[in-house]
Amino acid sequence: MTTPGWTRRAFIQWLAATVGALVVGQCTPAESPRSPMPVLPDAGRAPAPTPWPLHPARFWQPLADGSVQCWLCFRGCVVPEGHLGFCRNRKNVGGAYFTRVYGRATAIQVDPIEKEPLFHMLPGQRILGVATASCNFRCRGCQNWELSQRSVDEVISEPATPAQLAERAIQEGCVAISFTYNEPTVFYEYMADTAREARLRGLRTLCHTNGAMRPAPLRALLPVLDAIVVDLKGFEEAYYARVSQAALAPVLDTLQEIHQAGTHLEVVHLLIPTLNDDPAITRRMCAWLVEHVGPDTPLHFLRFFPAYKLQRLPPTPLETLEAAAALAEAEGLRYVYIGNVPGHARNSTYCPTCHQRVITRAHLATVSMDLADGRCRFCGTVIPGLWQ
Repeated sequence: MTTPGWTRRAFIQWLAATVGALVVGQCTPAESPRSPMPVLPDAGRAPAPTPWPLHPARFWQPLADGSVQCWLCFRGCVVPEGHLGFCRNRKNVGGAYFTRVYGRATAIQVDPIEKEPLFHMLPGQRILGVATASCNFRCRGCQNWELSQRSVDEVISEPATPAQLAERAIQEGCVAISFTYNEPTVFYEYMADTAREARLRGLRTLCHTNGAMRPAPLRALLPVLDAIVVDLKGFEEAYYARVSQAALAPVLDTLQEIHQAGTHLEVVHLLIPTLNDDPAITRRMCAWLVEHVGPDTPLHFLRFFPAYKLQRLPPTPLETLEAAAALAEAEGLRYVYIGNVPGHARNSTYCPTCHQRVITRAHLATVSMDLADGRCRFCGTVIPGLWQ
């Protein structure tokens, strides 16, 4: 990323955005809302105009008083003229809704696919991670807060069209484009168009999301995505409200929608000491996953490290992660991983039938594979995933 005329302030902003990256049409009639939420306090009047052009937003409807109602995510923001939605990326201009981040990439990064984490898709391959700014959650322990908890006006952006991103992925030797680091829902139009451009060039596509998109935009997006990683942050509504200013029910709906569509799904659960590490709740979460998205859905328990507004909590004890993984297997999940613990045995994939190691990983690097046409090389058991 190059920006002419560096100032000290610009350099600091660029550095913050870079660190964050290293860690991560037509209006559509609204669907019936679950329970519309009003614009919350940090959805305010838009800042001074920027030289970046606005792009028509999708999934909203005009209201009689000149406001608009957004139907992209669970919040259902009602946004007065001249104001921004909760995500700070979408703006009401004269009674029409626009996205401010289309073509404005704050991070373009080549990563191993395992970093998402995606362990059952194209092991050992490189992906191009793409992000903009902001989020529709306010997670207190956000691991990528430098991007997701800032607005597009507070970070350095690089202009990149969907076609340019697809071409760059090919030039970098990547097999897929991933929409990641910040929440892809808040750059929905940019993501959808880039995914289509990628598909036209034979690239795979995936996204890492908090899972709070509404069903209609999700259904419109699924045909151009090969895989989705969903952050299931907890398994209590109170936890979502307290720690993320969000809601659990829409995420559970999203998980079921993805599963029913047959799109490859993997689930991530960041275990935060004292906040969401109760074994009884973990057990209920795993039982729900088995029943509603199936025992073959990979589940990644990630180790928490102090970040953002949760600096005083300790890292997740290894014993807590291992106990959670054992609970998950006891409930019937067949592919359970432990992440952010380099060298742990649960970085690798094991056959649920013969228990032989079929994919050997060293942290985020795939070292060897013992799969033949998606089957365990030792006993022939099918290992679900996208292997080619």
